Amino acid sequence: MKHVVETQQFDQESLETLFTLADRLQESPEPTALSGKTMASLFYEPSTRTRLSFESAMVKLGGAVIGTENAGEFSSAAKGETLEDTIRVINGYADVIVIRHPEVGSAAKAALASEVPVVNAGDGIGQHPTQALLDLYTVRKEFGEVSGKHVAFVGDLKNGRTVRSFVYMLSKYPGVKITFVAPSELGMASDIKDHLTEKGISFSETEDMESVLKDADVIYQTRIQKERFPSKDEYLKFKGRYVITREVADRMKEEAIIMHPLPRVDEIEPEVDASPHARYFEQARNGLYVRMALLYTLLH
Repeated sequence: MKHVVETQQFDQESLETLFTLADRLQESPEPTALSGKTMASLFYEPSTRTRLSFESAMVKLGGAVIGTENAGEFSSAAKGETLEDTIRVINGYADVIVIRHPEVGSAAKAALASEVPVVNAGDGIGQHPTQALLDLYTVRKEFGEVSGKHVAFVGDLKNGRTVRSFVYMLSKYPGVKITFVAPSELGMASDIKDHLTEKGISFSETEDMESVLKDADVIYQTRIQKERFPSKDEYLKFKGRYVITREVADRMKEEAIIMHPLPRVDEIEPEVDASPHARYFEQARNGLYVRMALLYTLLH
C-alpha cells in the first residue's frame, strides 16, 4: 500500500489488519513509532476533523507535522504552480502527504507525481477513503461485524463523497443491504448503483426517510452541501428536507445507530445528541485511531 487514493484498493483482509492495528494503538499507544518522520498536511478546502485528526495521529505516534490549511490561497498555487510541482517540492520536506483538493482525481494525480505516500483526504465530490475507513470501523466496533447490516444513507447523495466512499467499503461485505434516501435531484449517481449491482449487493431508493426507521441498523445522515450548489436558491430548495429530531430518533429500532460525517447544520437537532442511538461524535473520535493505524502502516 504505497498510496491511499480510493476505497477500491482495500479488501476485507487489509481492512481487518488495519482495524486490528487501530484497536491496538488505541489501547497501547506507541509514542515513538514514527519518530523522525514528517507529515505534510496540504488542504485546499476547509477541514476540521480530517486535518486535525491526521495531525493529532501523527503527533501521538511521535512524528512531526508541516502544512497549510488554505493551500489555494496560502501556497504557491496562488501564483499558478501546478499540483504536480507542489507535490514534487513537498517530497523534499515530508515522508507522507495528506491532501484535500476540490478537483475530482486530484489525489490520484498527486500520487503519480510523488515518491512518498499520498493520502486522499477528499477530492471534490469524488472520494474520501479515510472517512470511509473510520465509518466502517465505527460499524464494526458497534455491532462486532459488518456483514448483513442495513445502512440507510440520507440527504445529499449526489454530492456526498463520504457516502460514495462508504458504499464502496460496504460492498465488500456479504449480505449488506443499502437504502438511499434522497430527493430524486440529489440521488445516488449511477456509477455507484452499477457497482452495487455488479457486486450483488441489495439496494433500494426512496424519498421517504420514515420508511427506513424501523428496519435500518445505521442511519447515515448527511448535510445538504451548500458549497456544491450553483446558487443559494437551488440550495434552499433542499435545505431542511430531512431532519432527525429526538422524536424521529426514538422511532428507530432499539439497537440502531445514527452516524454523520459532520459538520452538521440543521439535519440533526441538538436534542438527538443525548439519544442512545447517537454515535456521530464517537464516529469522529474513531477517525484518530484509524488514521494512526494508516500512518503507522504507510511509514513504519
